[in-house]
Order: sequence, then structure tokens, then C-alpha cells
Amino acid sequence: MLDKIALTLLIIGGINWGSIGLFQFDIVAWIFGGQTGIVSRIIYALVGLCALWCITLLFRDRKSEQSDYSEIKSEA
Repeated sequence: MLDKIALTLLIIGGINWGSIGLFQFDIVAWIFGGQTGIVSRIIYALVGLCALWCITLLFRDRKSEQSDYSEIKSEA
């Protein structure tokens, strides 16, 4: 579940960066009162933390996760 939340926030951050790069428009700053607003800074920090978390997705062994899930499912 944490992976899905992190990926969702990372996608939102990517869309924001895309709008900055293409249109010079910061959606987060526009919605939450500028880049220096406390809410904007919290969102930027959360997106950054999610990016760090998602790095771990590159190094996970998907086969062992799937076998663990199938074992849990068969026990239920």
C-alpha cells in the first residue's frame, strides 16, 4: 500500500514538473499559495521522500514478493 501511495505522489510531482518545464507554471504553488508557502513546501518534501522510497522499487526481488503473496493467499 505504501508503494502505491508513494507512486501516486511521485506521479503528481512529475506532472507538476512537466507543467513547470512546458508552461513555466507551478501547479502546487498556484494551489497552495506560492513556492514558499508552508503547505507547498510540505508537498514538495513529501514528493521528494516518495522519490527516495521509490528507488527501493528498483532493487526489490519481485519473484519472492509474489511467492510470499501466494503463500499468504493459500493459507487463508
